[in-house]
This record gives sequence, C-alpha cells and structure tokens, in this order.
Amino acid sequence: MSLVALRYDDADDVLAGLYAPRKRLPSRLLHDAGGAEQLDRLGELDAYYPTRTELALLDDYLPQIAHHVGPGARVVEPGHGDRRKTRKLLHGIAPSSYVPVDVVPDRLHRLADALRGELPDTEIQPVIADYCEPFELATPQRAARRTLVFFPGTTISNFEPADAREVLARLAALAGNDRMLLLGADGTRDAGVLLRAYDDDRGVTAAHHKRVLTQLNRTHGASFDLDAFDHRAVWNADASRVELQLVSKRRQVVSVAGASIPLGAGEPIVTEHCYKHTPAAQHSLLTKAGWRPRQVFTSTITPFRLWLCEPLGGIRV
Repeated sequence: MSLVALRYDDADDVLAGLYAPRKRLPSRLLHDAGGAEQLDRLGELDAYYPTRTELALLDDYLPQIAHHVGPGARVVEPGHGDRRKTRKLLHGIAPSSYVPVDVVPDRLHRLADALRGELPDTEIQPVIADYCEPFELATPQRAARRTLVFFPGTTISNFEPADAREVLARLAALAGNDRMLLLGADGTRDAGVLLRAYDDDRGVTAAHHKRVLTQLNRTHGASFDLDAFDHRAVWNADASRVELQLVSKRRQVVSVAGASIPLGAGEPIVTEHCYKHTPAAQHSLLTKAGWRPRQVFTSTITPFRLWLCEPLGGIRV
C-alpha cells in the first residue's frame, strides 16, 4: 500500500463503481493527507515488510545507484511517500535539484521546507499536480546532467497494468532522453506473508482502509456506518494481486450523493488492487512503457526489488 494519485477530477467514479455488478471504489480515496499519515504508521509495523525491505535495499545499494546516476542529476518523485526513503536517496546521490510532485499541498510544502534546511546545495522545486495527468517541470537554476524518476513504495502496484504502463510512459516522456528510473516493486507471492501485511493484527490497515467510508460521508453526503463493514484482504493468485475489500456485515441500503446503494450481507466493495508482479511481468511492463532495466537489486529476505532503468535505446554518457 502506498501513495497514489488517481484522477481527482473524475466526479462520477464513485457512483459508477458502486453501481457496477462487482462494487468498487477508487483507491484515491485512501490517500488524502490524513491517509498519508496513517500509511506512515503502517510502514512501521513488523508485519508490513515492504517499507523496511526497501529501506534496507537503499542502504545496501545506494553507492551503486549513485554511480550509475552520476553527479548533478535532477530527481523527480511523483506522489512522494515515505520521507525516510526520500532523504536516504537525496543524501546518497546529492542531486542538483529535487522535484516532489503531489496533489496534497500542505504535505508537499512541509517536505520542501524541511529539505531546504537539510540540503542547502540542492534546489527544491515542489509541483502541485496529479502525476496521472500531464504536468510540467519548472526549469532548474542549474542544468541537470540527467533526470532520475524516483518511484518507491510499490506505488506502481496499485495501478491496473494498462494504467501502470501509461503512467510510466508519461514519466519517461517527461524526464527526457537522459533519464533513469528507480522503481520499487514487490514480487512476494506468499499468501501468508501478504495477508499478515495487508490485514495486520493491530488493526492499523483496517482503520486506514475504513477512511474510504469516512471520506465519502464527508464529501458525498453518504450514510456509511463504519461498524457495518469489515476490512478484508484477499490474495488472488490468478491475477497476482492482493485485493482490499470492505465487506458489508448485513443487508443494508446506503445513501451516496442522493443515490440509494443496496448491499447484501457479505457483499464486498473492492477499494484497491495491489499487484505483485513476477520479474518477467514487471520487465514486460517496463519495456512497453519505454524503459529498459539496467540493474535489479533484490532483497535476500523477500522478493522485493529496486529496478534501476534507462531508456530502451540506452542513455547518453
């Protein structure tokens, strides 16, 4: 689970999903400013392995990553998430500029202000934008040797594969010819490990998940009773993904934006898919989006990987 921006201007996606034969809500509802803070707490749980695994990979391989990227790069981070990863990367490669991109202004500017104090030699240029839509980067004061897109936290796994390719292709076009990508992606397929991570025994995931209903009660005049739903994580091996669901405990009718939505006892509302692609599937997704893996760093504990990529045609040295 991680921060992801998903088309904030689509006003009808909530009702369209609830009217569908298999009810679904947009995963963007999980990721407002308050949700981001809950995700930070989730990353501290022992059961939620992706965060600590990715931090450990950065500790182990940052010198190699810095060597490949080279000095004087510009770092662009779409939908910036865990500040520890951001700080680790920036201190490790000392870029000329850093561009965090997010739709939550307060969180974005707090990060920018903090980093300006920590990294006085790095130009910080926050951009308020939905990175799923076209946006522009400001011109840095110093020309960058190349642009590194930093996309950690398994964020890409929350997109359907076709949407993931579209996002990665858009970022490739934005970053230009002398571009690189550092992508965090989880390939864990052990159902027990996954379900402990996405349905922890302390209830942190469940509390974060039910924020979707709280959001709709506030923004859509909905009448969701949080106690009438259970959080559930399901491993779908055929689709290679964890499915997060809010399951109705009883038959009920919920009002959403003036519409009446009937729910049966045990009926799920899917809120997020978290894909766990095999290396072959992840490689295919990247190449179809215009990226070629240059080096892949894999954890020795779980099949979590950092994919360091370059353009399909290579990069200019």
